[in-house]
Amino acid sequence: MIPVTLPFIPPKEDYDILLHGIWKRQWLTNMGPLASDLEMKLKEHLGVEHLLFVTNGTIALQMAIKALDLKGEIITTPFTYVATTSSIVWENCKPTFVDIDQKSLNIDPSKIEEAITEHTSAILTTHVYGNPCDVEAIDKIAKKHQLKVIYDAAHAFGVNVNGKSIFEYGDISTCSLHATKLFHSGEGGLIITKDPMLLKELSHIRNFGHDGPEKFYNLGINGKNSEFHAAMGLANLNYVQAIHEQRKLLTERYDQKLRNFKAIKPLWHKHSKPNYAYYPIVFESEDLLLKCIDLLKMNEIFGRRYFYPSLSRSLPYLESKPLKWADNISKRVFCLPLYFNLTVEEVDLICRLLLRAQNN
Repeated sequence: MIPVTLPFIPPKEDYDILLHGIWKRQWLTNMGPLASDLEMKLKEHLGVEHLLFVTNGTIALQMAIKALDLKGEIITTPFTYVATTSSIVWENCKPTFVDIDQKSLNIDPSKIEEAITEHTSAILTTHVYGNPCDVEAIDKIAKKHQLKVIYDAAHAFGVNVNGKSIFEYGDISTCSLHATKLFHSGEGGLIITKDPMLLKELSHIRNFGHDGPEKFYNLGINGKNSEFHAAMGLANLNYVQAIHEQRKLLTERYDQKLRNFKAIKPLWHKHSKPNYAYYPIVFESEDLLLKCIDLLKMNEIFGRRYFYPSLSRSLPYLESKPLKWADNISKRVFCLPLYFNLTVEEVDLICRLLLRAQNN
């Protein structure tokens, strides 16, 4: 069987060394030395000044909304994982969906201003598949209308724009370190901000609002992560370059083999390089997509309709809203298998099956 993804697992001995220290210290959570070390190493690796290691990417989004004290309406994209939208609703705000750009698949900045009302407090949007949004256009709109900006950068680990980390944009950026991501800690997430006061707010929120054992700074939640997850992150960090290179090799193999296939890839930001987190393609038609899915499944190969259906159409707790390109593309987009242990031979097999389905 070939799944859409498999987590990278470091050599067991690398993890065992770190586990030995956990057993010796008996410090399992509450920002132990490994969690703190992971934060420091990630700041250095990513080139960011402030970063917090938290429970997961969803908690990171919820903490970001809380720290910015957002109310009312938040403009967002319908073409993302449900956690982006559900975090807005969970924090008692209202998502306002704006259509996507048909080429990048990110939120279309030209459609944001017409969605702004007197109740709009922020823009929360996703760097889809790690592909950076038009951050400069969004920043300009946000400043004009005095809106906060949160970027869901769940897929964008290691991505740079204009020579600096994608995490440096917006008031807050969040990232997922879930096991399926190209860099992971089993379960985990990151919050990044340039604002030291926001960092202070977020740091207290992460730990129930505590400001010492007998004092509280603000309303908080348990957003901490464990030493076991930090150990996985630290072990994996040593292999980030190798992971990137292997994913790049496999991506280029797909590109080569599928050059005559009736599908296109999203247009990547012109001032950024891919991190190869996913291999999404947009099929010429949904009929061809479904035909290919059936043939792949017959051969025990499983990609994913990522993201389908559009969130503006599918959530039972929100009114359905038609959006031209989100509706159209969500029906035709598909992510092919891509992970460290996937072989070139398996990529070739996948491509042969896709081309066979197309030509039959």
